[in-house]
Amino acid sequence: MSTTPIWTAPNPVTKRLSGREMNMEIHTHPFDLTPAEAIRLQETLRTRVRLSGDIEDISLVAGVDASYAKGSDEIHAVVVVLRYPDLGVVERVSASAATSFPYIPGLLTFREGPALVEAFKRTRSEPDLVFFDGQGIAHPRGLGIASHMGVLLDRPTIGVAKSLLVGTAAEPEVARGSTAPILRDGETIGMAVRTKEKTKPVYVSVGHRVALSQAVDLVLATARGYRLPEPTRQAHLYANAVRQEEKREERQTTLSSEG
Repeated sequence: MSTTPIWTAPNPVTKRLSGREMNMEIHTHPFDLTPAEAIRLQETLRTRVRLSGDIEDISLVAGVDASYAKGSDEIHAVVVVLRYPDLGVVERVSASAATSFPYIPGLLTFREGPALVEAFKRTRSEPDLVFFDGQGIAHPRGLGIASHMGVLLDRPTIGVAKSLLVGTAAEPEVARGSTAPILRDGETIGMAVRTKEKTKPVYVSVGHRVALSQAVDLVLATARGYRLPEPTRQAHLYANAVRQEEKREERQTTLSSEG
């Protein structure tokens, strides 16, 4: 039996922003586990997920995504912070980290987690709510990346996925705002949400510290003419830009060494 701790003691990252100190608590745990150890840790962490909460006075939201080239062990994680409700971009932050954890569906956080934690440590803003490009509790063990990182960050999070990982959902009506429950063994674990008319739905599930009904409302409130809500759309664009810039730098380095 592994003796790997669930996480270390809270590690407050104290920063100064606009003349005041800001404290963001980021809990950590080892990410370099075997798949079996990772599954055991997920089963423990899921007991800490809160499926309710009423988020009030939202002024900043964040979108999170990660990008990497096929076959690469270098993860490029980004956090894009936006004002709410106008959704103007406040800051974009990236962090890259090498990982030895393989790509295994259902264990995504153990591959992307170290880079994600580092990206959050680099943010100057403190978002009230975080949207993740991935699952919340609509996950084989109820701990997708939005739930896992929500527990580590101890703040409200929402999973907005482009496909189902577990469960089934009927196709929502074609009108924007239409929904259909994601069902697993008769239990509603999320909602298929039509964010744009005649476009494929996204699959919304609670990450941490937010009720499903409010999560759906917030996804629709931040969807501005695209399939993806603006926080994760901006994060997706930035993550791809960071990856492309990394590739350009690698090519330039190779050309310089050959010249």
